[in-house]
Amino acid sequence: MGVCGYLFLPWKCLVVVSLRLLFLVPTGVPVRSGDATFPKAMDNVTVRQGESATLRCTIDNRVTRVAWLNRSTILYAGNDKWCLDPRVVLLSNTQTQYSIEIQNVDVYDEGPYTCSVQTDNHPKTSRVHLIVQVSPKIVEISSDISINEGNNISLTCIATGRPEPTVTWRHISPKAVGFVSEDEYLEIQGITREQSGEYECSASNDVAAPVVRRVKVTVNYPPYISEAKGTGVPVGQKGTLQCEASAVPSAEFQWFKDDKRLVEGKKGVKVENRPFLSRLTFFNVSEHDYGNYTCVASNKLGHTNASIMLFGPGAVSEVNNGTSRRAGCIWLLPLLVLHLLLKF
Repeated sequence: MGVCGYLFLPWKCLVVVSLRLLFLVPTGVPVRSGDATFPKAMDNVTVRQGESATLRCTIDNRVTRVAWLNRSTILYAGNDKWCLDPRVVLLSNTQTQYSIEIQNVDVYDEGPYTCSVQTDNHPKTSRVHLIVQVSPKIVEISSDISINEGNNISLTCIATGRPEPTVTWRHISPKAVGFVSEDEYLEIQGITREQSGEYECSASNDVAAPVVRRVKVTVNYPPYISEAKGTGVPVGQKGTLQCEASAVPSAEFQWFKDDKRLVEGKKGVKVENRPFLSRLTFFNVSEHDYGNYTCVASNKLGHTNASIMLFGPGAVSEVNNGTSRRAGCIWLLPLLVLHLLLKF
């Protein structure tokens, strides 16, 4: 529906309109675009939604009557306004130009507009097409999603605009390079933990700046112990065992010694748990405290464990993939004896 498409006229007024239309564009006279002499309307007019569109028609002193029409609706005839739409105003009516302005243009204003003139000889017309561009707008996008590692996901981003916008998906990650999809839909098969994070949907059509929205993808996976630190501490000193685990959701930690769980509140021992880290602290190490401890990290998807050694100053601990072992220093004695024999 074009400008003034909502106008309601009584039947008497309709008769007048019909007569004026017959006068301006008599039956049998074809509508011509771009007449070689006059009237001469503009080429296609392109404006953005919400802006104003100016329609100009070049005329000369042979013109006796002139009007602007939108399809079959008269907007202006000379200085008389035939349209009730307050957005349509007359800009100029001179011997050389007849112009109107449509303010706050919307998509329903798009279409053909005709400048019709009456001379002493016969009517002539010229047509211009109004094109309305609309900035891109994302009207539908997937919600944030939480999914287990290895499953498939599908993200959707629907955008509107004129011309139709181009939609792209991008993974917001330091390791991500370029676009992951140049389509409204993003499919990921067998998602991994490295593919978690934010995904950005961008819609652009060169009418305005691209519109951007993001979806957060959380990938759940079972715990993996990345570091297990043992320590060597003399009797009577403070010692700390540390266990780090990566997991989503965050891991819950437990400590065991000889299949017996260590709980917070035990005299001289403190268990400190954080989302990805657990510390077992001995404030006053005794001979009884030395030995092998097990750190267990778990969440709803699984669990894992690592052995960590608390040892005295006369021992060496090696930690490899969460396991510790204790070795004495006896292997140094043969080297010392050989050094003494050579000396004497």
